Amino acid sequence: MSHRTRPCQDGAVTADALDALDDEQRAAVTAPRGPVCVLAGAGTGKTRTITRRIAHLVRSGHVAPGQVLAVTFTARAAGELRTRLRALGADGVQARTFHAAALRQLRYFWPRVVGDEPWQLLEGKLRVVGQAAARAKAGTDQDALRDLAGEIEWAKASLITAEDYPAAVVKRHRDVPAPAEQVAAVYAGYETLKNRAAMLDFDDLLLHTAAALEEHASVAQEFRDRYRCFVVDEYQDVTPLQQRLLDAWLGDRDDLTVVGDANQTIYTFAGATPRYLLDFPRRFPDAVLVRLQRDYRSTPQVVAAANTLISAARGRIAGSRLRLIGQLPPGPDPDFAEHDDEPAEAAAVATKIKRMIAEGTPAAEIAVLFRINAQSEAYEQALTEVGVPFQVRGGERFFARPEVRRAVSALRVAGQGPGGDLVAAVRALLAPIGLIEEPPPGANARAQWESLLAIVGLAEELAAVRPETDLPRFVAELQTRADAAHPPTVQGVTLASLHAAKGLEWDVVFLVGLVDGTLPIQHADGDDEAVEEERRLLYVGLTRARRVLTLSWALARSPGRGRSRRRSRFLYGLIPDHHPASRIPASRSGGAKPRCRICGAPLIGAAAMKLRRCAACPSDVDLELLDRLKQWRASTARQQQVPAYVVFTDATLTAIAEQRPADPAALVAIPGIGARKLDRYGSAVLALVTDAR
Repeated sequence: MSHRTRPCQDGAVTADALDALDDEQRAAVTAPRGPVCVLAGAGTGKTRTITRRIAHLVRSGHVAPGQVLAVTFTARAAGELRTRLRALGADGVQARTFHAAALRQLRYFWPRVVGDEPWQLLEGKLRVVGQAAARAKAGTDQDALRDLAGEIEWAKASLITAEDYPAAVVKRHRDVPAPAEQVAAVYAGYETLKNRAAMLDFDDLLLHTAAALEEHASVAQEFRDRYRCFVVDEYQDVTPLQQRLLDAWLGDRDDLTVVGDANQTIYTFAGATPRYLLDFPRRFPDAVLVRLQRDYRSTPQVVAAANTLISAARGRIAGSRLRLIGQLPPGPDPDFAEHDDEPAEAAAVATKIKRMIAEGTPAAEIAVLFRINAQSEAYEQALTEVGVPFQVRGGERFFARPEVRRAVSALRVAGQGPGGDLVAAVRALLAPIGLIEEPPPGANARAQWESLLAIVGLAEELAAVRPETDLPRFVAELQTRADAAHPPTVQGVTLASLHAAKGLEWDVVFLVGLVDGTLPIQHADGDDEAVEEERRLLYVGLTRARRVLTLSWALARSPGRGRSRRRSRFLYGLIPDHHPASRIPASRSGGAKPRCRICGAPLIGAAAMKLRRCAACPSDVDLELLDRLKQWRASTARQQQVPAYVVFTDATLTAIAEQRPADPAALVAIPGIGARKLDRYGSAVLALVTDAR
């Protein structure tokens, strides 16, 4: 087939279907049993490839459906795998999240391994974390407890005990929400309280299942007799704990297919690491390695922007150097827009969206993506003001909405319902709940109406694919989707964080709020690895767009405030020279553009701004002063029980040692040194500079 032909949709895995795959997809699908590593770029058809590989193994008689365990990271993704596998004739394959698979196995083996009543699952840990925090005299407000719970989850996912936590965070330069010893005390107290109550949290499911397989030969043998073949999706997001469980599942076998993209690693803050994906060929020297780089999702213009962004990443290793090759017809160039303030940016985006919908773009094919959830409010307000429906992804779950619960209840109670036509029956039963002919006025009423309409849309979809579907079967499908967190499409613009957008795609994507301090997020600055993860997050955002892509930023938070923000450093190189937004931004003071103190050229990027020189210009750092500054920082960090970079980053110390500020005004002029750090450390730093003169 032509490489520019989009591979066919899922169906029976016949010879014709294999011919419809591109060369690389076919190589992955037909690879023999054993270790297979698929490095799959965004939009290259990875889900199609792995589901067809599973179906091919089943159809070829290499493995029975019930002997395959496919794992991924979200209930929605697992539900999608099961749906596609059913369509391919591979019903019976176990497709689950790591946690769902572990829970099922642990419940089965618990009587043999432990012998008493199964421990209950702790659905939410904040209450227990709060008790442990109070005993450790740590913060107990909701934000503090969420931060502490996140640290406990990271530590357990990273296989770090409470005892080892303080040393681990120092070694990894982790930004911690409280002194490390205090966090460790909360962690230890939480574990004690949880165990006394005979409760398990979600990480315990993985820990206990792995331990059962590692320590009980009969349990491991029974499990390995049942499951012979393993598939792991999104392998770049595996944590050390998940890898330990996977190793326990495998034993000494190697019938494993992994799929992932190191360029989309965006969860290292939660313990994920791409090293298992990138090291796979070293662990399994005989592994089949396939690279999927043909992008069937996005136009060449979107693909080019994504390639440009990720190619500028620092420290890339060979396995992450996938370069997407666009397969679709050309589309419009990405657009870039600068605004005076955030409300003006949101209003401009909402106006453009309204115009696009009027011109025929479905609202459900448009998304507004941002770095942090707090940015959503401005766009909710702006879209409401222009009368455009929207849904906030990551907010209330679809099947938890009151109107959806009422709808499902009404459908379940109705039995067969009026008439024999499924769609007509569903419409009739939802009419008393609020499914009127025309959308009602008001944002809340409109959102509820859209939810009901989405249920009708799902009925239409099922009736077209499986005409025999009646009302009871439709209710069963709704329940399956609810269990899998796989909602139907709601006809509204999607508002979502970049993390929540992972795995999704739209015709039109607006990436908003792209300023330094937001993307990359402020606390990532000064840490090269953290900054590069922020780059990958923007890369994920870019690759969500199929056809139209707009990137925008605002120079101030609110009207009337100083235009002190700078567009994201990641945009340099993306904006064409001829575009109005390509000009060098004004300095923070609004005056002349900052220039290199050595060569006089305009400065670009946070590191150059901090050092006040271009990266290519020679450094005039006072190495003796820099050494003294680092010794002082280490001593100060030990006294305050915080990682050294919390005092000052290496980049800030280098800037001090280069510029040798003589007074507080010169010191605070260095980016990264504000009033708070001036008050805490200014006199000590200036004394060191003076002594070095």
